Amino acid sequence: MTGPFYAIKEHFDAVMELAGIVEPEDSESITGLMKEVEELAARMDKLEFKSLLGERTDRCGAILSINSGAGGTESCDWASMLLRMYLRWAEDHKHSVDILDQLAGEEAGIKNVTLVIRGRFAYGYLKSETGVHRLVRISPFDSNRRRHTSFASVDVIPEIESDIKIDINESDLRIDTYRSSGAGGQHVNVTDSAVRITHVPTGIVVQCQKERSQHKNKATAMKVLRARLYESEKRKQEQKTLKAYDGKKRIEWGSQIRSYVLHPYKMVKDHRTGEQTSSAEKVLDGDLDRFLEAYLKMTAAKK
Repeated sequence: MTGPFYAIKEHFDAVMELAGIVEPEDSESITGLMKEVEELAARMDKLEFKSLLGERTDRCGAILSINSGAGGTESCDWASMLLRMYLRWAEDHKHSVDILDQLAGEEAGIKNVTLVIRGRFAYGYLKSETGVHRLVRISPFDSNRRRHTSFASVDVIPEIESDIKIDINESDLRIDTYRSSGAGGQHVNVTDSAVRITHVPTGIVVQCQKERSQHKNKATAMKVLRARLYESEKRKQEQKTLKAYDGKKRIEWGSQIRSYVLHPYKMVKDHRTGEQTSSAEKVLDGDLDRFLEAYLKMTAAKK
């Protein structure tokens, strides 16, 4: 038999066999046995945790969007810091990343960005990131070195698989084309290849300017639209009443899911689970797993 459970069982049997022959006075063998036990426990914890990722879409890629809140340059810079954090997380997990659409801030950072992170259980892990993220720091844009609070919202939906059917009426769509632009508003394409699709009944808007081909951008935008419609229907069934699109909390005080404090002390705290760490720089460098896993364990306990 094959599979992670049977591999762990074989490891367990080997450890038990070793434990039966180790002599009490053989300190070296006992030290080796303890290491084996610790490794076995870690493998069991990892397998138990993956059992929390049992929903159909947990294995899918994640379509992640970041939107800067009110606050101009400060919030745009914070949105770019979050983008870097998720790119680092994806890199650490050997996931691929595809940036579909990005709008630069007027002075620095980004106003919004949509990207796809593809890899095993990418959505299962990152679905906990949906919500408002708050940053407290000494602003690098303030000549008086004052402390500022910035907000940005993150939305994560699954990149749905081809076997999940979503019916979309063409008459419900408004399709606009526009010229793709790069950082700072510089045009990177002289044709109207970028595509924006509005689903009129729900008000959901998706756009893509990744490719030079309007046809390819439209196909990608339609794929994202299907994913958003699927997720909105799922959330409606879960009695969340389209919180991700219609009733989303304002990007401001009191609505954040996580705070990142860089001054006067350093701390990252998740307000839903209570998980926190003083290693703020590591978190902003992509060390997110402790927060993602704490949220999944909390939701599993509630169920």
